[in-house]
Amino acid sequence: MTKRKSRSWMTSATIVLIIAAITWAFWPRPLMVDVGEVKRAPMVMTINEEGKTRVRNAYVVSTPVAGRLLRIEVESGDQVEEGKSIIARMLPSNPAALDIRTREQARAAVTAAEAAVRVARADLNKAVADRDLANIDLNRKRALKISGTVNQTSVDHAERAWRVADASVEQAKAGISMRQADLANARARLINFDSADSDQTVNNIFQNEAIPVFAPISGRILRILQKSETTLPAGKAILEIGDISNDLEIVAELLSTDAVRVLVGNRVIITNWGGPTPLNGIVERVDPWGFTKFSALGVEEQRVNTVIKFSDPPEHRKSLGHGFRIETRIVIWEDKDALVVPSSALFREQDDWVVFVANDGVAVLRQVTIGHNNGIQAEVRSGLEASDKVILYPSAGLTNNSRVVRRSL
Repeated sequence: MTKRKSRSWMTSATIVLIIAAITWAFWPRPLMVDVGEVKRAPMVMTINEEGKTRVRNAYVVSTPVAGRLLRIEVESGDQVEEGKSIIARMLPSNPAALDIRTREQARAAVTAAEAAVRVARADLNKAVADRDLANIDLNRKRALKISGTVNQTSVDHAERAWRVADASVEQAKAGISMRQADLANARARLINFDSADSDQTVNNIFQNEAIPVFAPISGRILRILQKSETTLPAGKAILEIGDISNDLEIVAELLSTDAVRVLVGNRVIITNWGGPTPLNGIVERVDPWGFTKFSALGVEEQRVNTVIKFSDPPEHRKSLGHGFRIETRIVIWEDKDALVVPSSALFREQDDWVVFVANDGVAVLRQVTIGHNNGIQAEVRSGLEASDKVILYPSAGLTNNSRVVRRSL
């Protein structure tokens, strides 16, 4: 009898333990959640976009005349001074090559010009002889006039003849100069690009006529478009100069839907430019004209150029140059003391924003009114107070009044 009672008691205890174990196993446990805090903190709304730097007033230096550009001796990055630094030199163009007929015609013209010079010199000798004779005749008649042999009229005629003969001498000298100029012109037609390279005299003339090209502004050489020596027409671009220190700006291509929210004077935070700290800037201009651009995925987008000027001293961005890539964050709204909630705590219930508030281990669903939202923080206008604890990343299984426990870090 005693053994039977003892066995019955052990069976009952076992059944109770089994029921307790099953109850404990299936008893609802608090859901582990991540918790964030509602607090007052600075908040900004920005439009983020890549941009690149550029010199606002870049000067493209071109050849002033057609001719032969000597090899550029300056290098990209060199400092130049307005009106003093010589950045290039030019020589007159080489003469054109002569064909056989043109060369023979030029040689014949030289022979004719040389003969004309000889004729002009012979005319000078004749004129000098006539003047000497007229001078002798004038002196004779002046002596006869003193003795009374001839009258004054004869003396006047002799003086006129001497003056005519003297004028003929001057005319003959001028004729020689004209014929010598014609000879030089004829000989110049024989000069071609071969003789210009081989004749040292002609080459020295070219070197003395080298045209210096001075820097139009003070700054640095951005790039050299034509380095080697070559023959160029007038107006051909050879290099580009800009003032990187004081004339550098940023151009960001914003989506047109973002550009309409940007105003001139908006603050800009410049990041990922390579320096240790972000730079500051101000929106200077939003172009009124948009253009079509395809994204990396082939999506057609309407973009608008937005010009940003630096507000920091040039010393803070010494290493930045023309055409460098940077990232811009254009601030379109900011509040230094906003009531903010982590955006990851928000979700939609129909048309309203709601959050789960962790209150003494219970998740309480609460409707909130949200203002600005930058994807990380959201401005709270009503429904929450500072220091409220909200559940981050609420799962689909979380319901109102569910028991929760904060996940340990």
